[in-house]
Amino acid sequence: MTIATPHTQATSATGVAEVAEVRFSAIGTTAVLLVTAPAAAAAAAAMLRADLAELDRACSRFRADSEIRGLQHTAGSPVRVSPLLADILDTALRAAQLTDGVVDPTVGAAMVSLGYDRDFAALEMQGPAVVAVPAPGWWRIGWDPRSREIVLPRGIALDVGATAKALAADRAAARIAGALGCGVLVSLGGDLAVAGLPPQRGWRVLVGDDHTRPDPDGGHSVSIVSGGLATSGTARRQWSRGGVRMHHIVDPRTGACAAGGWRTVSVAAASCVDANIASTASVVLGATATGWLTERGLPALLVTNDGEVHTVAGWPTTELAEIGGI
Repeated sequence: MTIATPHTQATSATGVAEVAEVRFSAIGTTAVLLVTAPAAAAAAAAMLRADLAELDRACSRFRADSEIRGLQHTAGSPVRVSPLLADILDTALRAAQLTDGVVDPTVGAAMVSLGYDRDFAALEMQGPAVVAVPAPGWWRIGWDPRSREIVLPRGIALDVGATAKALAADRAAARIAGALGCGVLVSLGGDLAVAGLPPQRGWRVLVGDDHTRPDPDGGHSVSIVSGGLATSGTARRQWSRGGVRMHHIVDPRTGACAAGGWRTVSVAAASCVDANIASTASVVLGATATGWLTERGLPALLVTNDGEVHTVAGWPTTELAEIGGI
């Protein structure tokens, strides 16, 4: 994924920093936590770590003991899932419905076929040629949100990473802000959510290709006061199969890596989930993404593979506020 990175902290009139930052590795990416109450930073970090550990147990496709992997062993039979996995499935299926399947949780087998079958840090960077496997289709999943029961057809593997991380950012930011009574920013790779009262000038964010190497000269800086921001793209998490460059955003219709021509797409929305759905869909949609985003009134910044920058729906140079959802 590509990234929106907090890069400027608010300061008080006396010059003393009002914002504390905690940064750590989790769920295969970098977690960044900012809070407007420095004394609460340790408690906030403990809450975020707990949330991410729970998320990993629920829906990691790289853990044999995760709840979502267990569904493959009970394929064809109804299974009642945990409240957390229920929320994750609701979100993933909503994304599929809103995008007409352009974002589809049944791409698990497609990801494995392309070689992304383990945590990225353990992935072989070179390998033999592969054959793309189209996604079976999200509509094949039997899901009853009222009973929290799912019937996963045999042969289908779920990958909910496109939306689960964004949901985790939204939930953690809201939970920490509610519990500790401070402004909170949570960034998980390319997925960023804010909650509570922000710093006076908002949360300053640098949008670029790589959250691990923010470049103030090559990025785009905005200020966020509410909602979420997500950046999806193909510049990171690359590997090769049969001499062909692979990346982690799959077109469910073909099972191949999305080839729409966008290197990165950043979207602002009322929630990180909505922003993530739109940014992921845009990478897959390619040239039609600008019209798709404009119709939905979602401010976005899109960068082509050649570095050409496009903005739609009023992507700002200063502040993002009161942005709608999909």
